[in-house]
Amino acid sequence: MAQDITANRHAELDKIRNIGIIAHIDAGKTTTTERILYYTGKSHKIGDIDEGNTQMDWMEQEKERGITIVSAATTAFWTHSGVKDDPYRINIIDTPGHVDFTAEVERSLRVLDGGITVLDAEEGVQSQSETVWRQADKYKVPRICFVNKMDKLGADFLATVKSIEDRLGANPAIMVLPIGAENTYVGNVDLLTRTSLKWHSDDLGASYDTTDEVPEDMKAQVEEYRQKLVEKIAETDDKLLEKYLGGEEISVEDLKKALRAAVIAYKLVPIYAGTSLRNKGVQPLLDAVIDYLPSPVDLGEVKGENPKTNEPEMRKLVPEEKLCGLAFKIQIDPHVGKLTYFRVYSGKVIAGSYIYNSSKSITERVGRILLMHANTREEIKEAYAGEIVALVGLKDTGTGDTLCVDDAPIVLEKITFPEPVISLAIEPQTKADQEKLGFALKRLTEEDPTFVVKTNHETNQTIIAGIGELQLEVMVDRMKREFGVLANVGAPQVAYKETIKIESQAEGKYIRQSGGRGQYGHCYLRLEPKPRGEGNEFVNAIKGGAIPAEFITSVEKGVKETQENGVLLGYPVVDVKATLYDGSYHEVDSSDVAFKIAASMAFQSAAKKADLTLLEPVMKVEVTTPAEYMGDVIGDLSSKRAQIMGTEERSRATIINAVVPLAELSGYATQLRSMSQGRASYYMEPSHYEEVPKNIVQDLLAKSTFTGRVE
Repeated sequence: MAQDITANRHAELDKIRNIGIIAHIDAGKTTTTERILYYTGKSHKIGDIDEGNTQMDWMEQEKERGITIVSAATTAFWTHSGVKDDPYRINIIDTPGHVDFTAEVERSLRVLDGGITVLDAEEGVQSQSETVWRQADKYKVPRICFVNKMDKLGADFLATVKSIEDRLGANPAIMVLPIGAENTYVGNVDLLTRTSLKWHSDDLGASYDTTDEVPEDMKAQVEEYRQKLVEKIAETDDKLLEKYLGGEEISVEDLKKALRAAVIAYKLVPIYAGTSLRNKGVQPLLDAVIDYLPSPVDLGEVKGENPKTNEPEMRKLVPEEKLCGLAFKIQIDPHVGKLTYFRVYSGKVIAGSYIYNSSKSITERVGRILLMHANTREEIKEAYAGEIVALVGLKDTGTGDTLCVDDAPIVLEKITFPEPVISLAIEPQTKADQEKLGFALKRLTEEDPTFVVKTNHETNQTIIAGIGELQLEVMVDRMKREFGVLANVGAPQVAYKETIKIESQAEGKYIRQSGGRGQYGHCYLRLEPKPRGEGNEFVNAIKGGAIPAEFITSVEKGVKETQENGVLLGYPVVDVKATLYDGSYHEVDSSDVAFKIAASMAFQSAAKKADLTLLEPVMKVEVTTPAEYMGDVIGDLSSKRAQIMGTEERSRATIINAVVPLAELSGYATQLRSMSQGRASYYMEPSHYEEVPKNIVQDLLAKSTFTGRVE
């Protein structure tokens, strides 16, 4: 029976779990979520990705491609298998695995209290698993690992656990041992209780047998691994360690209590096993969410800072506290307009009330509050600490903004997103599309902070940029379907950047006499390179009023605009410290515009003397190939200016790790397929920016039409 979300909504705070499901592409996140919804009674029917009828992948593009594009939130209730009628409320966010949609993972992790990392039992820890693990580390999210696909050919539970230890640097606590593997996998042995769990297939895995009988051939292994588990848990608790070293038997209750504390303190990661597609192993995972992942009570408080005093500020995660929470996602809904997903950390928010956005110092009105289940929703009157809801009616609130009450302002830690590395030109097909395009792009950039829109002043083209080709493809498709915009798109371009290598200085002087009042702006700038990734800086070092204060902001604007528009090839200039150290002005003729142009002239002139160079995005690439094609793949990568970082064997395949400039990877999927008869696959994600070799800069300069003129 499907549940009413609003029933049992007021679960006690210690009975709420806010969790996310994170993993590499195809590890089985959405399938696992669908099973959770079925077993918790949230849905009558199990959704199937191949059939395109899953509840969490509701967008047309998701159904067609069989991938998750946007994170989806839902609420379910679960009664622990060992307890009767004591439902816990689990708020779940299912996140995408594809690196192009990494912003969805980043913002979800920021507001979650715990996570389930799903791993493929044959593949082990893959590249994106590492990336999402590091993201979860950044926000200190305690997690559980679920080794999925135990029925897959080549599934190896212990090898996967070893890769969790080696590649993720985690301290795994093995909670179960699988009974069988590949096509003989039937269930697990729970190590703490020494019980066997075997699933029934006739009711889609909703029921399973629990017996105290451990299979005869596993008894020695079960005792060995139980001993290791008890030892690991005891090491995290002084009292238990004393008992353990004294040879005393520790009760299961005490072990669970100590393990919970260790998981919340990021000391241990419990490991479970199963196969979501074959409906085995999901219920113990839900029990583990309740047993070991934190509730808002365990986390106690959230830290921010007072925007007026910049002093640290704390809020207890309880409804009695003053309201504060984080807007972590914007979604444009065709029926209700703009939805702002909101994690309530403290206090409560009421429909129809006013709320203060402390990040932007504005007041907004909350029209309605919705509880979300993927793309269906239920209206509620108020939301309390610990809940994740969607607010309707907020006009100017964006991703990462803090919402609170105006008499107790607080700003919570913002969410950081990676920069775009690929762009393409887009132009509307008709005049009518022109107007709709601007509206569609504004809405889509609100939704996705890694999707950036800018205008190329040289060609007057609109450029859209993002993390990967797939993301841009989906955005263009959404413009067509959701906003009815027909547009032509250019070929994807690499998002280069410009920077300087040495210090330089130059003068910028702009004087115009055209009868009547003239124009006069004059300044001296010094440019210095900054370490990679530190961004730009403007320093005002004017002494004795050589330039009046009102024109200094004009100089800064001129510098910023020139940095955005580029000097060498029209790409943004980064990692430069620009110091304004001298200049002069005219009582009558000086103006904002004159100083802006003078600053632009000085910046361009100084940059050209400072050994200007290009930086290019470099990708981390992981190619999985049968051993017989390894030589060809490495040879081909080397011809693409790749640095091979190493290779490793995993079941029947070889994994090649490399870093490769993005400019060399155009059409790589097709090349790799033809080189390996369709048997090799690859995965890539942005790694860092690196200097472009001189000969390639010369080629780009020869092809460029960029004039670098001052507007």
